[in-house]
Amino acid sequence: MAKTRTLIVAGEAFPLAKTGGLGDAITGMARALTEAHMPLNVLLPAYRGVRGKLNRVRTVAALPGLPGGDAALLEGRCPQSGLDYLLLENDALYDRAGLYADENGKEHPDNGVRYAALAHAAVRVAAGLPGLVRPTLVHAHDWHAGLTPLLLRAAGLDDVKSVMTIHNLAFQGLFPMECADAFGIPEWARGDDGAQSWGRLNFLKAGIRYADRVTTVSRTYAREIMTPAFGCGLDDLLRERAGDLLPIPNGIDDVLWNPARDPYLRSHRYGPRDLSNKIHCKAALQREFGLRPDPGATLIGMGNRLTEQKMADVAIQSLPDALDRHPGLQVVILGQGEQRFEQALKDIAARYPGRCAVHIGYDEGIAHRLHAGSDILLHASRFEPFGLTPLYAMRYGSLPIGSRVGGMADTIEDPGPRAPLSMMASANGLLFEGDSPAAMTAAIDRALNLRGHGILWRLMQRNAMTADFGWRSAVSLYASLYRSLVEPDYRDAEPAPAEHPASVAAMGRRTRSGGAMPAAI
Repeated sequence: MAKTRTLIVAGEAFPLAKTGGLGDAITGMARALTEAHMPLNVLLPAYRGVRGKLNRVRTVAALPGLPGGDAALLEGRCPQSGLDYLLLENDALYDRAGLYADENGKEHPDNGVRYAALAHAAVRVAAGLPGLVRPTLVHAHDWHAGLTPLLLRAAGLDDVKSVMTIHNLAFQGLFPMECADAFGIPEWARGDDGAQSWGRLNFLKAGIRYADRVTTVSRTYAREIMTPAFGCGLDDLLRERAGDLLPIPNGIDDVLWNPARDPYLRSHRYGPRDLSNKIHCKAALQREFGLRPDPGATLIGMGNRLTEQKMADVAIQSLPDALDRHPGLQVVILGQGEQRFEQALKDIAARYPGRCAVHIGYDEGIAHRLHAGSDILLHASRFEPFGLTPLYAMRYGSLPIGSRVGGMADTIEDPGPRAPLSMMASANGLLFEGDSPAAMTAAIDRALNLRGHGILWRLMQRNAMTADFGWRSAVSLYASLYRSLVEPDYRDAEPAPAEHPASVAAMGRRTRSGGAMPAAI
């Protein structure tokens, strides 16, 4: 029986490099696979400062002739995550401020070269390098690694299988066609039936087209992306590959995100059986953000990218209305994104001193304290592949208000605003439809009304805090998928494919115990 060894290729992984949920997802998945005795390496660019976060760093090989110039492959172990990493070192490409963009939020103009080099490096590793165990499978994540399956095919490495995971279909890695030679893309892959779309090279399309299997991170999102409304122009290709498209839900790191052990909470840790310290976390968050000290206030936290996807434009219209309607409401916002949204939220904070505060940027400690100190998380989205942040909030007893899309529709249990109040005893958050300010404000009104029912709210908190959204079930599905690819005779328990949405009666929801209900296809 072949032993699967995996090379994970990604643009980020916590704590080495992180801009959002992708970094958490890569590390969480890699740790869970390692704990399940599935050996792997994670290949990342050697961004500024990353090498210094690893122990026992050694140079594995020189990698001449990559896009962007000669590079070196380093190996080391991250003491915080316990994972083994390979770093692609080329200071001309990666030693700069920001992973994908500069300090002003402007994308690096050579991102195509930077991530083409990463994919070529992955193929060199897959082909075999002295001193490294050759992988049997390469798992590419999002557009940053999207060229990898194509380049594996081009190199004739048929004995190394590939999986492409879509974390966010909206980001595809589009670059001019005249860059194809510089990126090392073969002629036969440059057409519309290959890596081209809309007259441009499309890294994510290349991954979807040429990977042996394609996965995405929630069942509802797998169904949605095969429709024009959510397919971002790739729905035709995804329907074509429906038999190879598998929904495998993400998980969360339930050790890192655990209010009973969280070092960012210092002495105010707590758990689902005793939330007495949560009020102290609220007081600390109010002090940190300069809000009026008020233990009776309902504190809404909002921690996400400030973009149209995350409905920042809707929140800007809804939050003042909610603050006017509810004098006991407070709002804390942690995020960064489009400058127009950042400024608009700062203006709202100035209009409601002591009741609304904004921190522009991302800070890991503040993120943990936001979940611990808030009563409610506002996490609206026009589309949401999975939605890690609402699950973090649940662990801390902060009930999420989310949009009924993607992974949030799978993980936030809400019988709906028309259901009898008693049915909310089985809920763990709230969902709303659409993207109007009125719908968001109505969801906030509903949450504040529910919080007025103390016993019911406590039941909902307990549901949220005790739900199992760890990586266990996802790992078993990935293990089956990997084995089905590298062991030809293995046919046991590979996840059911996400067939054409018209033929899908329903797709399974994760149960509260964390298991995966079978998809009804």
